[in-house]
Amino acid sequence: MSAITTPFGFASTAAEVAAGIDLTGRQALVTGASSGLGAETARALAAAGAAVTLAVRDVAAGERIAKNITATTGNQQVRAARPDLTDPASADALAAGWRGPLHILVNNAGVMACPERYTEQGWEWQFTTNHLGHFALATALHDALAAAGAARIVVVSSTGHQQSPIVWDDINFAFRPYDAWLAYGQSKTANVLFAVEATRRWAADNITANALMPGAIYTNLQRHTGGRGSGRVPAELIKTVEQGAATSVLLATSPLLDGVGGRYFSDCNESEVVDRRTGTLHGVARYAVDPAGARRLWTVSEELLGSHDRSA
Repeated sequence: MSAITTPFGFASTAAEVAAGIDLTGRQALVTGASSGLGAETARALAAAGAAVTLAVRDVAAGERIAKNITATTGNQQVRAARPDLTDPASADALAAGWRGPLHILVNNAGVMACPERYTEQGWEWQFTTNHLGHFALATALHDALAAAGAARIVVVSSTGHQQSPIVWDDINFAFRPYDAWLAYGQSKTANVLFAVEATRRWAADNITANALMPGAIYTNLQRHTGGRGSGRVPAELIKTVEQGAATSVLLATSPLLDGVGGRYFSDCNESEVVDRRTGTLHGVARYAVDPAGARRLWTVSEELLGSHDRSA
C-alpha cells in the first residue's frame, strides 16, 4: 500500500487545496466551526459550493461566522447548529433533525491540555470532547453518511498522540494521577484509531475516514496553555489558520483521496508510521493505526455510550 502524496505541502492554504473543486449539491458538517481551523475549513468548503452546517456549542458565535462565510463566499447555504460533544444525547438530537445525505463530516472540535474535569458520567473531559462525542455524532449520522454514496469523514488529530497510547485499564484517570498532556495524547490517539475502524467497519457503505495533524497554529485550542500550545514549536513551523486548515480540506475534497481511508496525514501528505516519538510534527505511532486497537476502541466507545440513556 503506497503512501498518498500530493502537490501540496506545509505552506499550502485551504483555498489553494480546494481550488477547482466543485462541491455543489453536497452537504458538509464541521464541528468546532465558530473560530480557528473549523471556521476556515467551513469557509473553504462553502467557497467550493457545499451546503455547510457549523456544529458549535455557542450558536450565536456560529451564526456570526456563518454570516461572515456567506459574505465572503456568496454561499447562502451556511448555517449553525448546536451539538454538545460532552453530551451524546445532543448528537442524537442533531442527527434526528438532519435531512438528506451527508457527504463530508469534519470532526474538528477539541480541547487541549485542559485542567482535570469530568462529565456527569465520570468520563475524562478531553477523551469525551475529542473522541467520544465525535464517535457519538458520527454513529448517529451513519445513515446520512451512507446515503451520500461516497462520504468522507475527516478527523483532526495531532502529533500529540505520540505522548500516549490509550491506557485501556484507566482511560478516565480513575487510578493514575491526572496529567493534562497524557490525557490529550490519549484522546488524539483515539481520533486516529476511530478513522481506522470507521473505514473498515463502514466499507460496504463506501464511507472513508482519515485523520490528520493540522500543524502548529495559534487558535482558541491553546486557551489552557497560555495561547502557545506546548511552547516547544520553533517559530518557523507555526502556520497561519488558512494553512492549518489545508490538510482537513484536502482530505474532505481531493480526488486523490477517493476510496482512501484509515490513514494519517500532515502537511497535506500521508505521514510515515513510526515506532518511537519523533520530536517533530510528523509521523503516526504504530499503536494509533493498529487495527486490533481500533476495533477495541470502537467496542469500548459503544459500551460507554450504551451505559446511559442517550434519549434522556
